[in-house]
Amino acid sequence: MGPRVMRRLPKFVHGYIDRHGKPRHYLRRPGFKTVPLRGLPWSPEFMAAYEAVMSGDITPRQIGASRVVVGSVHELVASYLGCSLFNGGAPETRRTRRNILERFREAHGHKRIYFTDASGKKVMLLTREHMQQIVNEKAETPFAQRNFLNTMRALFRWARSEGKIPDDPTLGVTRKMAKTTGYKTWSEGNIETFEAAHPIGSRARLAFALALYTGQRRGDLVKMGRQHIHNGILTIDQSKTEGGEEAHLEIPVHPKLGEIIEASPSNHLTFLTTAQGSPFSPAGFTNWFRDMCNAAGLPKGLSAHGLRKAAARRLAELGCSAHEIASITGHASISEVQRYTTAADRKRLAQSAMRKLIEGGS
Repeated sequence: MGPRVMRRLPKFVHGYIDRHGKPRHYLRRPGFKTVPLRGLPWSPEFMAAYEAVMSGDITPRQIGASRVVVGSVHELVASYLGCSLFNGGAPETRRTRRNILERFREAHGHKRIYFTDASGKKVMLLTREHMQQIVNEKAETPFAQRNFLNTMRALFRWARSEGKIPDDPTLGVTRKMAKTTGYKTWSEGNIETFEAAHPIGSRARLAFALALYTGQRRGDLVKMGRQHIHNGILTIDQSKTEGGEEAHLEIPVHPKLGEIIEASPSNHLTFLTTAQGSPFSPAGFTNWFRDMCNAAGLPKGLSAHGLRKAAARRLAELGCSAHEIASITGHASISEVQRYTTAADRKRLAQSAMRKLIEGGS
């Protein structure tokens, strides 16, 4: 059995073993009062207290002091941020939802979600009508509204399942639907423009080829490296999506992709790195790739995710079935992929119909 690897303490946390053999941990931030933390590092209890202190909204109990108000938004958000369900999600989802939850806590943290009556029964103070009003206030930014409601649903669904609240106030809450087809798909003309601007051997061309010939999301693109290719097969364990889905994929390396990889020497574990040689974060990669699109003179709205859609479109236009496309892209929903096959079928049928019309002399 190998040596035990000690997990690093969270930032600003210091610990020691007291004379009774009991571990003690404190949060010491420069310019702030030192605060003791209960529980063991990385446990749900510990992380809830840690998140609460780091937010600047809550101070855990000290000797003789009272704890966070029971039933408040403060308490619920702190508990959720420290739970295994939240911390087991995809990193980008955690980052986005943490920001939303912190803003929600900043605005409503002092408010109580429920109270306990004389009989010991929990009674909701935060109702569906209240949540609908909060959601309605975000109607001018439909995407932010959607992300907010999805985050609130995850929070209160977890709280309800844990018995922390008697009812879920997001049930029945609706939002303004944004009229969009999602990320813009790259056309063949867009693809040719990018290739003309970024030659083989450049970081931009390598990133472009990985996206176009594997059809993967940005979070998986930035993790790919030579160690994932064996006998011409690129093996990918996709990151969890928002719905918690993941897939193991084995994608044959397209000859053009193989050529570009060989022309892009790298001594790193990942194909794609920053100018300093560090792996990209998903958000950092998105911003950098947008700059590469701008440098190529491409219109706004094109992104790496749009290349994922272009990959699915190309496969559909070649006659691949929805299941064949999903075996490359890893889409969990076949209905989502079927949009590409339906569009390709419509295009082929239109061409066939016009050809028959012309041949018929009409």
